[in-house]
Amino acid sequence: MRVPVSWLADHVGAADPTELPSDPDEVAEAFVRVGLEVEDVHRGPELTGPLVVGRVAEISELTEFKKPIRHCQVEFGPGLDGTPVRSGIVCGAQNFAVGDLVVVAQPGAVLPGGFAISARKTYGHVSEGMIASARELGIGADHAGILVLPPDTAEPGDDAMPLLGLDDAVIELAVTPDRGYCFAVRGLARELAASFDVDFTDPATRVEVPQEESSSWPVRIEDEIGAPRYVARRVSGVDPSAPTPWWMARRLLAAGMRPISLTVDVTNYVMLELGQPLHAFDATRLSGEIVVRRAKEGEKLTTLDDVERALDPDDLLITDDSGPIALAGVMGGASTEIPAVHQPGATVDVLIEAAHFDPAVIARAARRHKLPSEASKRFERSVDPQLPPIAAERAARLLVEYGGGTIVPGRTDVGAAPALAPVRMPLELPDRTAGVTYERGATVRRLAQIGCTVELDTGPDGHGLVVATPPSWRPDLAAPADLVEEVLRLEGYETIPSTLPPAPAGRGLTPAQRRRRAVSRALAEAGHVEVEPFPFVGDAVWDAFGLAEDDVRRRTVQVLNPIDAERPRLATTLLPGLLDTLVRNRARGLEDLALYQIGQVVLPHAEPVPMPDPGVTERPSDEEIAQINAALPAQPVHVGVVLAGDREPRGWWGPGRPESWADAIEAARLVGQAAGVELRVTRAELAPFHPGRVAALRVGDWVVGHAGELHPKVVEALGLPPRTSAMELDLDALPLEERRPVPRVSPYPPISVDVALVTAEDVPAAEVADALTEGGGELLEEVRLFDVYTGEQVGEGRKSLAFSLRFRADDRTLTNEEANAARDAAVAVAAERHGAVLRG
Repeated sequence: MRVPVSWLADHVGAADPTELPSDPDEVAEAFVRVGLEVEDVHRGPELTGPLVVGRVAEISELTEFKKPIRHCQVEFGPGLDGTPVRSGIVCGAQNFAVGDLVVVAQPGAVLPGGFAISARKTYGHVSEGMIASARELGIGADHAGILVLPPDTAEPGDDAMPLLGLDDAVIELAVTPDRGYCFAVRGLARELAASFDVDFTDPATRVEVPQEESSSWPVRIEDEIGAPRYVARRVSGVDPSAPTPWWMARRLLAAGMRPISLTVDVTNYVMLELGQPLHAFDATRLSGEIVVRRAKEGEKLTTLDDVERALDPDDLLITDDSGPIALAGVMGGASTEIPAVHQPGATVDVLIEAAHFDPAVIARAARRHKLPSEASKRFERSVDPQLPPIAAERAARLLVEYGGGTIVPGRTDVGAAPALAPVRMPLELPDRTAGVTYERGATVRRLAQIGCTVELDTGPDGHGLVVATPPSWRPDLAAPADLVEEVLRLEGYETIPSTLPPAPAGRGLTPAQRRRRAVSRALAEAGHVEVEPFPFVGDAVWDAFGLAEDDVRRRTVQVLNPIDAERPRLATTLLPGLLDTLVRNRARGLEDLALYQIGQVVLPHAEPVPMPDPGVTERPSDEEIAQINAALPAQPVHVGVVLAGDREPRGWWGPGRPESWADAIEAARLVGQAAGVELRVTRAELAPFHPGRVAALRVGDWVVGHAGELHPKVVEALGLPPRTSAMELDLDALPLEERRPVPRVSPYPPISVDVALVTAEDVPAAEVADALTEGGGELLEEVRLFDVYTGEQVGEGRKSLAFSLRFRADDRTLTNEEANAARDAAVAVAAERHGAVLRG
């Protein structure tokens, strides 16, 4: 929000205008004191030399050049002999005509950025100066054409410096979502007055709103939640060619807006002044009753930017008999726009809309259609519901004063402004919270400054109570803590002593925290990179994953106000976010990727428990706390890994090794090892994995995760590189052992024995390894698969698995006979369970 200091001065310290400092830095510091963030202070542009108002007397079009060029004769008033003083100036702009008032930088002037003006020959003519645009003068961003002043703004030859207000500084603020009222001069001036502790004049009180005698246009609200109030005021006979007064155009430019036409500029000006977005319809293009409702399936609307938009049933619309005519609170429709070009002498009938819309509805629509606007920015932060009739009246009177219109008797005011409940707070609560004894009456005075109606009462304990009814523009004041915050920030956070409380002795990390850090460290040391993906998903990802309609992972929690309308649900698995991050990194040129995430997923219950809504004035009961815990979905911590490209880099030593499903399984084993748990790997089938290249990860017989290669259809649907692999397991499902086992170290040498076992081709190697481990007994230290062979030598439908078995005793050196006996016992168990035979 950009606001000129002079505009603020109209409402701050009305009794004594000198109460507002002339130094803009002091004004900015005053905003900071009350908790507002100042992004920049824009001082007047550095401009020197002759800058005067001129009237265009003649225009000669120079047609011999590739681009449009004009040679203009500009008058600067009468000279000493009474004849008009003229200068010839070459200009490329086309947005002015003979008789227009313009701003001319004459030779010797220096414009912002050190741009010196001199007389020089160009395009075959001597140009004695420059006709300037708003951006060249440093008073706006518009460079589409030169700055044309409204008629009668000044006389030719007048000094343009005071006219342009070049000494008026502009304060730029970053308004937080809870301070929607500060998106207007009205709210900022109130904050500034409270900061300086001076009088404030509310611009809304300067508008006299007549009693509603009749309706100006029939209006019906079908959705009272989305649109609690709708006001319409009609002005007829407005001259569409009437210029915007310069004082208004100058303030719009300073606020970062480009003056367009009187009607548009008036609605923008009132929005900036009061904070109420307005929309102006061409009343002659409306047909029938205006209805405020939600969109119907299949409806479309062409907005003012000439884009046809498919509407969502959640969109709130303004409609008439012809259908949708505006996307409520976001942007108007092209069908009822006031035309930019009119016949000479023609007038327009303007219907002014001033409404109060639900913030969440407008926020969702603006994000859904990727259509942020000045109106939606204010509506989604909440607008004062008492403003619509005031703002409509203010705009109507400006159109009458400067556009020659006539206000049609009557005003439509449908619905009602929601009332805010009073908040009761102990009188001394701000003092207790801040640890400061404020002066007597400070709490009541500060609450009154922000607009609260304050009464004093006595509580049951005999102590004083403040009963504050929040003003209509502060719906965020709903609890005693909100009132405390207001008192503290207006009294000054700097007055609160900074005392560091003593830190109690801690117990260090919990076992679960230690395990999580150990897992993260192990993955990072193995070459994986940790990422924090977007935790939300849309239904389309489950289709891309190939999940069945009844898959439990499709049962997700809906976010009421999603950041992205296409991803409105909380993820039940880490894979969508990880794979999306992988695709994004691949698009930025990274080919060899090993990414991991440790984070929570949200698993709703099959039969959800209703969430209670306890009050905030006292601690919830034990029954309410129990129901809250029961209503919360499960949120276990998962570990996810995705792999693409080469796992071992290529170089002078060789071609490298591409990642495979085996690397995903190895990442899972690494997680288990870091967590102190041995994972069993068994055959499985689960989308989105390749059915023949996926393994279940088990602790005992309990499945805690899966790892493998993604299905080719999933790879294609998500735009992933071929043979992308992934792993995900439930870290919270792993048993948490607080004991720290002493590592077993033997001083005696091992004996390694290799065995080759022939089994059926469909027998998993992991199950054969488990059998060998169990049969080898305590002497068996390690089982490692080092070769798999299929071919004629073992027969069709058979395969050979070669294992290395390492034996070692803790208390002696093993003999070959002992090692062979242990080997035979291991092979016997594998033969019994899986029909394995030693390969001859």
